[in-house]
Amino acid sequence: MIVKSVQELAEQLPRHGRLMGLDLGEKTIGIAVSDPGHVIATPITTIRRSKFTEDAKHLLKLVDERQVAGLVIGLPLNMDGSEGPRCQSVRQFASNLAKLRDMPMMFWDERLSTVAVTRDMISADLSRAKRAKIVDESAAAFILQGALDSLKR
Repeated sequence: MIVKSVQELAEQLPRHGRLMGLDLGEKTIGIAVSDPGHVIATPITTIRRSKFTEDAKHLLKLVDERQVAGLVIGLPLNMDGSEGPRCQSVRQFASNLAKLRDMPMMFWDERLSTVAVTRDMISADLSRAKRAKIVDESAAAFILQGALDSLKR
C-alpha cells in the first residue's frame, strides 16, 4: 500500500519494524535499512538491475532477511518539483512491488541526494572507484535518513 505522508507511514508500521530505503536508478538499486527504532539509516548493498521480476525477488528476499516493515522510495523529482518520466518509472515499480507484498511504501523527494553523497565522499578523499561502488547505497541511506528524521518531528 502506498501512503502519502510520513505520519501515515508511521501509523502503518509495527512499533519496531525496520524501514528500507531505495534509490531506484536506471541501472542499479541502492538499498539502505534503518535500525528497529527508526533512528539511523545504514547503506547495505546495491543491486544491478535486470528484469522487474528478478529485481523484486532480490529486494523481497532482503526485506524478509532484514525484517523490514515498510519502504521509503526515492522519487526523482525535477529541480522545479515537477515529475518527469523517471518519476513515472519509479511509481510503476512501486505499484508492481505493492502487488507482490502488502507493506506500507512512501515516496521521498530525492533531489540532490546523489550530489550530496558524492560531495561528502570527495571531501572524505575516497577514490573515484570506491565512490562508484557505494554511491547508490549511500544515496539510499541519505533518502531514508531524511524520512527517519521527519518521523522524529
